[in-house]
Amino acid sequence: MTSMFDAVVVGAGPNGLTAAVELARRGFSVAVFEAKSTVGGGARTEELTLPGFRHDPCSAVHPLGIGSPVFGTMPLDRYGLEWLHPELPMAHPWDDGTAAVLARSVSETAASFGPRDAGAYRRLVTPYVHRFDSLVRDFMQLPSTALPRDPVTLARFGLDGLPPSTWLTRRFRDPKAPALLAGLVGHVIAPLDGFATSAVGLVFAAAAHAVGWPLPRGGSHSISDALAAYLKDLGGAVHTDFEVKRLDDLPPARAYVFDTSPTALARIAGLGAYYDGYRYGASAFKIDYALSEPVPWTAEAARRAGTVQVGPTAGEIGTALRQASSGTAPDTPFLITAQPSLVDPGRAPDGKHVFWAYGHVPHGWRGDLTDAIERQIERFAPGFRDLVLARATAGPPELAERNANYIGGDIACGAARGLQLLLRPKLSLFPYSTPHPAVFLCSSATPPGPGVHGMSGHNAAKAVWRRLRTPGATAAA
Repeated sequence: MTSMFDAVVVGAGPNGLTAAVELARRGFSVAVFEAKSTVGGGARTEELTLPGFRHDPCSAVHPLGIGSPVFGTMPLDRYGLEWLHPELPMAHPWDDGTAAVLARSVSETAASFGPRDAGAYRRLVTPYVHRFDSLVRDFMQLPSTALPRDPVTLARFGLDGLPPSTWLTRRFRDPKAPALLAGLVGHVIAPLDGFATSAVGLVFAAAAHAVGWPLPRGGSHSISDALAAYLKDLGGAVHTDFEVKRLDDLPPARAYVFDTSPTALARIAGLGAYYDGYRYGASAFKIDYALSEPVPWTAEAARRAGTVQVGPTAGEIGTALRQASSGTAPDTPFLITAQPSLVDPGRAPDGKHVFWAYGHVPHGWRGDLTDAIERQIERFAPGFRDLVLARATAGPPELAERNANYIGGDIACGAARGLQLLLRPKLSLFPYSTPHPAVFLCSSATPPGPGVHGMSGHNAAKAVWRRLRTPGATAAA
């Protein structure tokens, strides 16, 4: 180790690694310290069930990863990152054996909603698909970090996106489009009638058409490994098995950047009650499966999709999300499932498959949702249970153990509802800064929030390098 770093990053999740890369490629000396034995945070891959079955314990499908403005500036393909696209990004099956789909084609997607809603869907998403690159850049950065490239499209997106998703779906006449969009909102575990939930649904839908919903070959660890390898080539260092309990545990540096929860940052940096108003939200109950065959979905489209939303109706989805957010485990959970081995056969032994499913449960819940989840899957894929070779379950306590940022099992690192969906972790023009002038926050508790996209790390790195270029910015410890 050098005697003095320009920046030390705590936590080697995608945001921490991105912040480190952004600083290193601008000539700053950087070291990353990670408590676990491997890098990755919410982007890891492990054999959780049986030998040869490679599962993603946390995130698996990455529409905001392939569409990330900052990942797009990095040569991550040179470090092994390869995006694999399923035939369909997502399917949303119904009890009658049909399915709505989120296809790469806007027209194919619109057609799956039925003739009365096809035109309304095309009119809704097409403006954002055509300008997706500038929209996602503007949406995922703050005015305090970068001026909008396309203010007209961003303003239009604000008009459509800031209302609750229940308002957005009023423009449709039949149930399939509202259900699929409700499921997209469910990815951030937010009640459907919350502020700006329309924006969540629109971004996920536009991403499918513009860049897809791909999976990284080999698993989500490929993203983290590529970032770590790139960082090392830039001269940065990564130290694993290094738990940080206070700032004095770290080497002297001009800036400290935390890819942690606000709670952990306050404890380590001695910030007292600064983040006491930050709220953590509902959790997930996740099951990773080793299967003898692909999931036998009744709906043909679901057998071709990388992601399958199991609802089916907006009413059922809304009820499940409200229950989880208000302290009740749903009897009929809304499920988000992923089928990585359909597009990446190397994730399982020959002819076998890995499958990933989670439903939403209350914060810190300690029950077992396995039976309810499998009843839902069997509802749309009869005979599923007969294919299960092994399962690995993880409720809120286990998720928190896998990733310390998942307080109470909250995989969004903070409730993504109300103003906190957009204004994280506090109401501030400078959300990456803290009362300590040399300490910064870069986790998904900061804008733009959850997802493996690195933009919270990128935005925080901007704040850090502005400080480091300020004359007289000295060591913090």
